[in-house]
Amino acid sequence: MKLSGYATKINTLRTTAIVGIKDESPTVKTYTLQDDLCSKAKPGQFLMLWIPGIDEIPLSILNGGNGQVQFSVKAVGDATRHLHDMQIGDLLGVRGPFGNSFTETRGRVLLVGGGTGTAPLLFLAKRLAAKIDRLSFVVGAKTRKELVFLEELDAMCTDESAIATTEDGSYGLHCLATEPLESLLDKQKFNMIYACGPERMVRKIFDIAEKRKLPMEASLERLMRCGIGLCGSCMIGKYRVCKDGPVFKMAQLSEIKNELGISKLGFDGSRIDI
Repeated sequence: MKLSGYATKINTLRTTAIVGIKDESPTVKTYTLQDDLCSKAKPGQFLMLWIPGIDEIPLSILNGGNGQVQFSVKAVGDATRHLHDMQIGDLLGVRGPFGNSFTETRGRVLLVGGGTGTAPLLFLAKRLAAKIDRLSFVVGAKTRKELVFLEELDAMCTDESAIATTEDGSYGLHCLATEPLESLLDKQKFNMIYACGPERMVRKIFDIAEKRKLPMEASLERLMRCGIGLCGSCMIGKYRVCKDGPVFKMAQLSEIKNELGISKLGFDGSRIDI
């Protein structure tokens, strides 16, 4: 596959130093890098981050502008734990931005985020804030310590604070992020639902939106090795998440609902349960 000039440019690995680190929770940190290309990313796009000597991983973009890009990382594996041990001034490699972005709509919007899946939705909310009539946010995590960006989410919401849920009941509602949705949708009319987080959560939101015939866009996560649609490791149905996504519209989600929240490809290419 021959890449265009722009595609070749964004796919070229650039080495850059960490210029900022912020602790968001005991397990989540936000990093700031200097990178002109990724600083122009749109909400929903992702970058490929190379941790020297360890691995290259895909990460959703939290914010971009003024030549800098931010992303939030939870320490869950070797690569992310190694990244959490790095300091300002340490060097990383970056490619991107890759993938498509959320559609910036108008009217009344509902955003539902789980864990660090909240990051690209916060990026989107900041872009939408000045142009929509109403913005509501539901955010979920396992515990209070794992809820991130709460103050910023509250500031984005119209009239009321973000609805927070925790699985252990340590903060907000004692439930999953999907459980308040039916009641919320009964009380208010929305023109769009945006979602990002664990795929089983996304599937539940899809089922609710489909039943109510509401438009929805969701950012999906899959195993990504190349980021440019060559390796096929991120396939879901006929789509490559890195190239055709990571943001998918309602019609596309309907096409892949036999896999959505149910199964995915593993490291060896075999299908495994989610």
